[in-house]
Amino acid sequence: MTPRDVAAAAQLACLLEATAPKPGNVSPGRNFTDLRYDDFVVAAAAIGEPFASATFRPLGTTIRLAVEATQRRARTNVNLGIVLLLAPLVRAAGSASDLREASRLVLDTTTIEDARQVYAAIRLAAPGGLGTAEAQDVADEPDMTLLEVMRLAADRDGIAREYSTGFEATFEIGAPAVERARGEGLDWDDAVVEAYLTLLAAAPDTHIARRGGADLAVEVSSRARTVLAAGGVRSVAGRQAINLMDAALRDPRHTANPGTTADLTAAAIFVALVRLKADATGGMNVSTR
Repeated sequence: MTPRDVAAAAQLACLLEATAPKPGNVSPGRNFTDLRYDDFVVAAAAIGEPFASATFRPLGTTIRLAVEATQRRARTNVNLGIVLLLAPLVRAAGSASDLREASRLVLDTTTIEDARQVYAAIRLAAPGGLGTAEAQDVADEPDMTLLEVMRLAADRDGIAREYSTGFEATFEIGAPAVERARGEGLDWDDAVVEAYLTLLAAAPDTHIARRGGADLAVEVSSRARTVLAAGGVRSVAGRQAINLMDAALRDPRHTANPGTTADLTAAAIFVALVRLKADATGGMNVSTR
């Protein structure tokens, strides 16, 4: 895949994720007071140029440039988590090797400067509910590599956990769920919703935990398992359960918004898209090992 192809796959992943009616999240006709579907469309367009040249610059700089490009076009933090997840995958997809192994190499070779650039991006995006950390807090300047600081946060942040595990949830849960659903004939909306519910069922959402507490995050994860057990997008009862779940997760403060799971879903879609392209061209082997 050319760098432009890789960037286009990342943009498409963002659009497919935002368009699918995932319970508790923004989608067409289901806006938040401070965040709308068109914000995600604009954000998907904004990351194209920084990602198209991601192979040729340090990871941290690409993340900062993508967040800056988004901030120039959107009203609020739209895609910080998505950018953090996609940037290493995009950089790795520009090489002619196994995507997961290449992603691990990208992370293993991060620097302190990468961490500084990412800290600057986080401060610019100003995500809600971030809190503080005893060590390597984003309000300060880091003195550890990006991978090292992500490992420090892995127990409380799902995106940091992906960095520290070599994208375990993305490659072992999310992408296979997308591929299975598409292979069994589901359209993109249903495939994305099913992958999202599968990821949410597998682990409590850390965005919910930060904003609404660990108990609420566990409750929402349990509800996702119940929805899947009812058939999810594949049955009438499951779809009714999805609608009830969506209504239950919406509150004025968005404390039950599974935002991290939505970000993981975007990463899973990207991996599935790259694998689809590789299968069609006999190119990169996108492994789930």
